[in-house]
Amino acid sequence: QVQLVESGGGLVQPGGSLKLSCAASGSIFSIGIMGWYRQAPGKERELVATMSDGGLTNYADSMKGRFAISRDNARNMVYLQMNNLKPEDAAVYICHAVVKSGSRWGSTGRYWGQGTQVTVSS
Repeated sequence: QVQLVESGGGLVQPGGSLKLSCAASGSIFSIGIMGWYRQAPGKERELVATMSDGGLTNYADSMKGRFAISRDNARNMVYLQMNNLKPEDAAVYICHAVVKSGSRWGSTGRYWGQGTQVTVSS
């Protein structure tokens, strides 16, 4: 069993900053790609940023230059530093990870957290 738990969401004014955290726990052998998606009311879930276990990053165009993803592989953590937040950034931010569970012989699957709410309002 693998669980992803996000934290760090909240209310921020336009132009402000937040840092989100996601902790993976459970029967984890290794984590490959790990990162963030978001979903606003009435919209589809969209990519925010991901990072491979080797440090390769992928950002959505609208987040480039404002958001930064980082990982602590030893602690099975991923972070999202969000700067210059805009009202259109308001959404539930959802952690995602590709995890091999148990051992080197374990299965690999995609896991999702429950999400943390980010509200951007003056």
